[in-house]
Amino acid sequence: MPVRPVLTLPAPVLVAPAQPVGVVDRRARELAADLVDTMRVSPGCVGLAAPQIGVGLRAFVVDVTGHRKARSCHGVFVLFDPVVERASDPSAAREGCMSVPDLTGDVVRASRVVVSGLDPDGERRTFEVDAFEARAVLHEVDHLDGLLFLDRVAGPHAVFPRKVYR
Repeated sequence: MPVRPVLTLPAPVLVAPAQPVGVVDRRARELAADLVDTMRVSPGCVGLAAPQIGVGLRAFVVDVTGHRKARSCHGVFVLFDPVVERASDPSAAREGCMSVPDLTGDVVRASRVVVSGLDPDGERRTFEVDAFEARAVLHEVDHLDGLLFLDRVAGPHAVFPRKVYR
């Protein structure tokens, strides 16, 4: 499947609520493959939502495998029409986003989350995630609601230039 360009602000699809996928069909499975392929070629990427590749549908991929901040790790998973069933234990941490490439920010998010949705086979899946994986899931769900991490920071004092590591 093709690797797609990742859109950055001010692309309108990034700030519009995404539409439900509904039925998982061939096109949805192709979207899932494109999300996975695009995430895999993007250095440091642990999640990607459909709006970030220009598709206004409720779908995302997450994979925190090998990340130093991860505790729970369910490997690569794609969810369509995800629903956050439970969220608890808020904590603040620094976040970045491929769609806002020059900035990071401190965001308070739940550190324990239960999320459910349809997988690429159309089966209902539920994941209990915590720590960094919970943050990644909530970050991607925000994309589906037309929100960016910048909408979640406490104010301008909590936004920083992205550091470039060589």
